[in-house]
Amino acid sequence: MRQVQKFILLLTLLLPAMATAAPPIYPTVTPHHALTFPRDHGAHLQYRTEWWYVTGWLETPENKQLGFQVTFFRTRPDIDQANPSPFSPKQLLFAHAAISDPEQGRLLHDQRGARSGFDLAQASEADTDVRINEWSLQRNPNGLYQTHIQAREFELQLNMQPTQALLLQGAQGYSRKGKNSTQASYYYSQPQLAVSGTVEREGKKIAMRGTAWLDHEWSTSVLDKAASGWDWVGLNMDDGSALMAFRIRDAAGKSLWASGTQRDAQGRVRTFTAQQISFTPTRHWRSPRTATEYPIAMQMQVGDLKLQLAPLMEDQELDSRLSTGAVYWEGAVTALQNGQRVGRGYLELTGYFKPLKF
Repeated sequence: MRQVQKFILLLTLLLPAMATAAPPIYPTVTPHHALTFPRDHGAHLQYRTEWWYVTGWLETPENKQLGFQVTFFRTRPDIDQANPSPFSPKQLLFAHAAISDPEQGRLLHDQRGARSGFDLAQASEADTDVRINEWSLQRNPNGLYQTHIQAREFELQLNMQPTQALLLQGAQGYSRKGKNSTQASYYYSQPQLAVSGTVEREGKKIAMRGTAWLDHEWSTSVLDKAASGWDWVGLNMDDGSALMAFRIRDAAGKSLWASGTQRDAQGRVRTFTAQQISFTPTRHWRSPRTATEYPIAMQMQVGDLKLQLAPLMEDQELDSRLSTGAVYWEGAVTALQNGQRVGRGYLELTGYFKPLKF
């Protein structure tokens, strides 16, 4: 679930001073809208916000475990879209990349931001093809995803091959985020991606294999005015099934909305309502940089399925105040039942540093 936080960040280094003469008219997300592919793998430039979100686990030949995240965000700012100037930022692109390595003890991460154009950044409408300078995420006609990230402390070159069909979230891709039907997004996932490639750090390139989860989501609406953040999890289960669940919280931590989807190993899909989903913190971690307390270990229940979520490491806090503007915890977690591993994925915790503004 990615109804992104304070996403329209007008960076002074990117935006010229200009008045809004003709604000854009954004399309509305509606139910019964059929997603079509490969077109909907691409960008939807008329909508306010959009993101391609890849999270996963990697393993070295020596069985060392790492988590990774690669995310591209796109936003259509509230400015005059008819402005003919090539400097007019009709589309803004941001990106985050991170590696979770327990031996480092902290999250290695980097971020980028640029206006589209000038051969600096783009988001293709035809298929997944987003890039900012040397950072890229692309989908080939055969379905293979490739990403290349050259960050300050690491470099990623990964191939991600689908092993299952797309998973449409919510009602055939229409994903509600609140009681108002317009508080929704179009949302699909690609679970159980088979990953291969390399991670390079300090001049050493290491071959990696693993699994990943890709989310693609686009929307125009904002969340309920009482919303302050959310908890989201996407899990690749060891039996080949997939599980996504999220809840949106108010400032007191009460759930305002929740939803989830499960696809079992036989391909059968179930959706879950707010009454069927709960997240109960079992352990908190306090950031030494921001003093934020995050519930990094959870007891999660989705329908009759009960799981314990345990983090790969504690410090997976990502500070994106130089790009999308938020500080949040995005971390690799293991799903356990009765102390035994049954899956792995990622947990996202937003709005704990301070309430998000939508």
